[in-house]
Amino acid sequence: MNAKTALSGLIFFLLIGLGVLSQAPAAGYTRLDLTQAGTGKTILSIVLRDGEQSVLTWRNSLFGLDVTEVFQAEAGMLILDQVTFADPRGLPPPTVSPADVADLYQTGGPFSARGFGKPFRRVTYRVSEIGDPKMRIRDRVVAFKQEVGFGGGVVLTAATPQWHEIFF
Repeated sequence: MNAKTALSGLIFFLLIGLGVLSQAPAAGYTRLDLTQAGTGKTILSIVLRDGEQSVLTWRNSLFGLDVTEVFQAEAGMLILDQVTFADPRGLPPPTVSPADVADLYQTGGPFSARGFGKPFRRVTYRVSEIGDPKMRIRDRVVAFKQEVGFGGGVVLTAATPQWHEIFF
């Protein structure tokens, strides 16, 4: 076997190895996709480092309170960390435990809670006339109503990306 054939074989096997490695899951990262419900049209696809935040803001139509939900990227999931129903008077809302939040979503009133640790891989949001939901991810803001219109839906999917999705 001559040197030229050996070098060609080595390059061939290195390319195959890189191709296989690029398909491996990338630990420490989360791919977040926002798509239009029904059509599957991509609104946003982004890879976040674990620990990076995404923030959803919307207006609660029953109580007229501005809501902020803070998620952290973690191991291919989004983890709900914090929820705030703002006080319309501009005062800091009372702090409550995560265990109290399910009831407060239904009964209303301002509150703030953190430390949920609730993981999500898929969430579907429906867009109403009042809520005006927006998600901020890094320097991007996605206005759901502008993207899908009243009555439309946005599907958030979190997954572990493959290495090629990070670099390309």
